[in-house]
Amino acid sequence: MARQKKRGIDYFPLDCDFFSDRKIKILKSRYGADGITIYLYLLCEIYRNGYYIRMDDDFYYIMSDDLNMNYDKAKQVLTFLLERSMFDKQLFQSDAVLTSAGIQRRYQLAVKTRAKKNPIEIEGFWLLKEEETEPFIKVAHFEDCSGKNEDNFRKKGDNSREKSLKESKVKKSKGYYADPALEREFSLYVDMRNHTGPELTKEQIKVLKEELDSLGETDEEKIGIVRKAFASGWKSFYPIRKRQQGKKPKKQGSHNFKQRDYDFDELEKKLLKKQMEGGITFE
Repeated sequence: MARQKKRGIDYFPLDCDFFSDRKIKILKSRYGADGITIYLYLLCEIYRNGYYIRMDDDFYYIMSDDLNMNYDKAKQVLTFLLERSMFDKQLFQSDAVLTSAGIQRRYQLAVKTRAKKNPIEIEGFWLLKEEETEPFIKVAHFEDCSGKNEDNFRKKGDNSREKSLKESKVKKSKGYYADPALEREFSLYVDMRNHTGPELTKEQIKVLKEELDSLGETDEEKIGIVRKAFASGWKSFYPIRKRQQGKKPKKQGSHNFKQRDYDFDELEKKLLKKQMEGGITFE
């Protein structure tokens, strides 16, 4: 019986400047150590399997149990990773597949030694172009399709991916807000809601936007409201309570008596004058 070819790899390289990466810094600032842990967990699962994994609800439960984390938080972090292009968002939306071009580049380097003797046949979901793919990685689509259909090389029957791309462009053209930062945060919140529950309708999104507009006076205030709702996993927006800055009580002397200021030089002159006049005697 022929030995089954190994699909995954035993280890993958991690750059020394990993924590200096801007995306990692933002991930850590939003979700702390939990965000970093979830990201590394997903990378380990992908490389253990090869260059991609399929996601479903069971995977979220397993990951949450393995990491002893909240199910909803795991979904929120993944939504953030997709929005920040740390995984390929279009492929995830069309086929629930988690991977990225960077992951596949590192996968090529990791299997280079063994693949030179036994070339690896790619079954689908390959994101790299033909000129980026090493010779020992055999992608059937490169041989069957012309360069005019490069998008079709990436996976088998990717009509759903093309449809997802078109829908993505339509969504981008219908922006919610003119301010890029607010648009990004609100879109991220909507995606989180779509991943953690039933997909929102256009009318529901409209109501959410109206609710946010009524709660925040400025774009900066609205961004704060959205971020709070996103981090807390809320299904609605709530106003951010501002601390009322009361007047500080004036410092007083002991027993709360009002202190008086005295001119001791002037007082001494008055005492000496009265002494000379005989009004005051000292024994």
